[in-house]
Amino acid sequence: MLGLVTVLIQWRAIVNSVGSRALPIELHREEAEGGRTAVTCSESDVDGKAEASVAVETFRCFPGPSLRPFSDHQSSVLDYLDSRRKVHKDAIRFCQSILQRKPIDWEPVLRHDLSRPIQNVDLVVTIGGDGTLLQASHFMDDSIPVLGVNSDPTQAKEVEDLNDAFDATRSTGYLCAANVNNFEQMLDDILEDRSVPSKLMRIAICVNSRLMPKYALNDILVSHPCPAAVSRFSFRIKKDDQPCSPLVNCRSSGLRVSTAAGSTAAMLSAGGFRMPISSQDLQYMVREPISPGAASSLMHGVVKSDQVMDAAWFCKEGMIYIDGSHVRYSIEHGDNIVISSKAPALRVYLSSHVLS
Repeated sequence: MLGLVTVLIQWRAIVNSVGSRALPIELHREEAEGGRTAVTCSESDVDGKAEASVAVETFRCFPGPSLRPFSDHQSSVLDYLDSRRKVHKDAIRFCQSILQRKPIDWEPVLRHDLSRPIQNVDLVVTIGGDGTLLQASHFMDDSIPVLGVNSDPTQAKEVEDLNDAFDATRSTGYLCAANVNNFEQMLDDILEDRSVPSKLMRIAICVNSRLMPKYALNDILVSHPCPAAVSRFSFRIKKDDQPCSPLVNCRSSGLRVSTAAGSTAAMLSAGGFRMPISSQDLQYMVREPISPGAASSLMHGVVKSDQVMDAAWFCKEGMIYIDGSHVRYSIEHGDNIVISSKAPALRVYLSSHVLS
């Protein structure tokens, strides 16, 4: 029986193109003088208790000195975004109503409010998509399992119908085993010990022998902070401090290293291969190598669970990006970077199709 559950919530935001702030909003459009469109935004918290209204200036549809009305295309996009917001908000309310009926104590936490390690709870439930689960993982060790709820799954028919207008892909939710249709059943299975979480390997990064505080569940990218700049680095694979591969000197767009869980994401899109979800190995790929020559076969490979990748950075500046762009560490010329799977595993409840 669970004692305390932390519920991490992704607050769906629609970003206006005039202001710098992203607001969770309800859109109300009215025709104003001169055919322009006024947009009124209503902002509320998760429980709908605190509300505020803000008037947002109509964004400029095209370059020019005057504001233009929304086109049919832009209206369709706004309707689609508002639909996504409503679906996501309904999913939050639904999951909260289920939790209220169960014999557990639970605490809601907004994703952007998460800043300290998650401790002293029995389960973490994330409501959003893979990104919400990834962010939660950065504050978790291997003692607490997590259940991801995909609040806004992609609808194949919608993507097909709107393909000529815009990309209507919603949330993939690869790591999210639950949605509104099966959340209660999955929660009951967890409460009654009928479900067992899987252990997913993560990536540990040491820079100059100092362990970075965040582990990567999906992947890391080591690159120059400017995407148009060349990344210069070298690497070799080692085991027990002895080299297992020759030294590889690279000029490229950077180095990506993924876990098994992350092998279906950017790594697969870049030409990598899908790894069994239970694999403890890492997959690496040098991005867009410049004239690799005889080292071509070493631009893509695997770091076994008992091995490490030992890299050196040779640009004035650089970045290590963890699971996307939000978590990053600066590096500089001469830094030593050791990448391995020697990180605490994350316990995640996964769907059967991911496990198979």
